[in-house]
Amino acid sequence: MKTTQILLAGFGGQGVLFAGKFLAYKGLVQDMQVSWLPSYGPEMRGGTANCNVILSDTPVGSPIITTPDVLIAMNLPSLQKFMDTVAPGGTIILDSTLIQARVERTDVKVCYVPATQMAKDAGFATLANMILTGKALKESACADFAGNRETLETFIPAKKANLIDANCQALQMGYDFEG
Repeated sequence: MKTTQILLAGFGGQGVLFAGKFLAYKGLVQDMQVSWLPSYGPEMRGGTANCNVILSDTPVGSPIITTPDVLIAMNLPSLQKFMDTVAPGGTIILDSTLIQARVERTDVKVCYVPATQMAKDAGFATLANMILTGKALKESACADFAGNRETLETFIPAKKANLIDANCQALQMGYDFEG
């Protein structure tokens, strides 16, 4: 039995919910049992946003995650709020461009990914979320990395199809990042 609980967290406008939706659709495309539970503050941009994603080979009993296996933190307040909830042996993936703090826990794997700077350097400044998601796919092995284009095509509307290539490149950048 394999179940991976992923918590994505950041400010509204950073693409936290989109990245979570991608992971959920990735699970659906790969015939997994899936739960996607978004949560966001009343502000559209700049407020808090987080998303619970569960990918499993058995039915998901509850969409609420209290002890994530993987935390993707896109800002310091999110890291501070959720880092102690990660299961021992779990993984924390953080955007080290925006978070200069170091994780003191020794019972989790921590990946410091300068995702915002990487996205800016690559010419798609708004895709730090997908770089971090690519790294999460590699580190957690929660789903096969292959088939990202097909997954994106299942939920990105036709009028935004021009963004699929950039999303695929961002995922690959995160997957390939060593550090």
